[in-house]
Amino acid sequence: METPDNATPPVADAAEELTGIAAQDWAAASADPQYRAAVVDLLGALAYGELAAFERLAEDAKLAPTLADKAELAKMASAEFHHFERLRDRLTAIETDSTKAMEPFAAALDEFHRQTAPSDWLEGLVKAYVGDSIASDFYREVAVRLDSDTRALVLAVLDDTGHGNFAVEKVRAAIEADPRVGGRLALWARRLMGEALSQAQRVVAERDALSTMLVGGVADGFDLAAVGEMFTRITKAHTKRMAALGLAA
Repeated sequence: METPDNATPPVADAAEELTGIAAQDWAAASADPQYRAAVVDLLGALAYGELAAFERLAEDAKLAPTLADKAELAKMASAEFHHFERLRDRLTAIETDSTKAMEPFAAALDEFHRQTAPSDWLEGLVKAYVGDSIASDFYREVAVRLDSDTRALVLAVLDDTGHGNFAVEKVRAAIEADPRVGGRLALWARRLMGEALSQAQRVVAERDALSTMLVGGVADGFDLAAVGEMFTRITKAHTKRMAALGLAA
């Protein structure tokens, strides 16, 4: 997953003094069972997302037009699997079964990928760039309210695997070669945005701990207005990414 520098949405000011759970480490914050449950859900969702990204990139490599492109996607897939391993190991370290933590999110993510299966190489690149970046934006927004240990892990596994710049380069080159490609990919990207937000909202609504984390209480500082502002920032970041690709939002 990645969010290139030119598309990263603004989140809480790093210089802002941390309060509540955000100022605690895991040992202190996990004493609250509701917060612990929320973190397990968050790490489970993120872990399955990384595992699914690995599978998808490995599959997309089959559509690559050149051996160099195939090798580049294979390298990115390997990075995603490494991220998954870090999350799995963290869940184990906090005495949680990683498989059980991921299971509640598998159906929704699998359905998203089923509904948005790319028909060609370019659609696959746009999907990884748009879909993964939306997810990364969401997790970065949530991360600023997490305990210090969990926040550091989440931000580390959201490190750019290089897919963002790679996708931009390839998509822009394709549009330059055939401008008609732009219209098709713009429609595809808008569909991906809608599906991604819909699935994210559905998953959160079905998990009480995650819902509480977003609307107040556990995450100290989130409220309904803040959630609305968060999704506005994510949408604006999407518009910037579309521009980077040379597509109309």
